[in-house]
Amino acid sequence: MKLVNVTSIQVADETFVAAAPSLAAEAVGDQGNWRRWWPDLRLGVIEDRGAQGVRWTVDGPLVGSMEVWCEPVLDGFTLHYFLHAEPVDTGAGAWDADGLANANRRRRAAGRAMSFEVKARLESGRVVGGPATRDPDADTTSANATATKVVR
Repeated sequence: MKLVNVTSIQVADETFVAAAPSLAAEAVGDQGNWRRWWPDLRLGVIEDRGAQGVRWTVDGPLVGSMEVWCEPVLDGFTLHYFLHAEPVDTGAGAWDADGLANANRRRRAAGRAMSFEVKARLESGRVVGGPATRDPDADTTSANATATKVVR
């Protein structure tokens, strides 16, 4: 059964990263990573939001949209991953219920692998339970002022 106005591939996931949100831009915005993370998809940037993430159009075996949104939380950020797409028809019966369920699982696993790679890279060297990895290029005075504004 196909729901109206809902794509067949629906993935939403989130992972907390204990690192300065400003570090997300380099990892998520690096186009070289995109090809490794999603080798069969052709991505077109809709919006590059720097440390807040990227939104894409998706083409190839799927057509739709994808987003990585980095939401500042505490001293790190939550990396949200969304994929909303429709498979391209490759013949009669190619996308039955089992095929769609498998496709959703594969895309969810690819998103999770991307999230864990970003997490591992940005948290590298961080002591478990310790403070988030800091951005060495960030001005700590303005970061503290922002944190103070959020707390109040």
